[in-house]
Amino acid sequence: MNREDIYAALFERLKAAYQWQTASRVLTHWSDVSPAQQPALFMTQVGERAVVETRQPTRWFLEVKIYLYANAKSQGNDVPATVLNAMLDAVTTAMKPNHAAVETQTLGGLVAYARIEGDLTTDEGLLGEQAVAIVPIMILTAD
Repeated sequence: MNREDIYAALFERLKAAYQWQTASRVLTHWSDVSPAQQPALFMTQVGERAVVETRQPTRWFLEVKIYLYANAKSQGNDVPATVLNAMLDAVTTAMKPNHAAVETQTLGGLVAYARIEGDLTTDEGLLGEQAVAIVPIMILTAD
């Protein structure tokens, strides 16, 4: 297992999913990302957990969170949720398997699976023009 190869492959897949103005693996708070720098994607490595089974190599769960920022007015929209929904749809599509014969997203064979798993946190801009979503992604290594 090469962690960096896995994280880099996931980031490149997500980066290609939408026309981001900003995409980074270094998290920046939304208040520090100008409307002109949005829509924005940030990816963070949250944690790891070893999975040990008798007479099997250790496998790892790698937890990732992606942060999506959208400023509705900068996108020419009065409804922040509309902009955020399009971004969430693009990320969901990016995490689907490469083709129908494969039932899971394997990041090009690097992992057993990579998928959106858990609760998504969203703020559709109720207090202003800024919309934010946090999406959990779980990865299980192949070995």
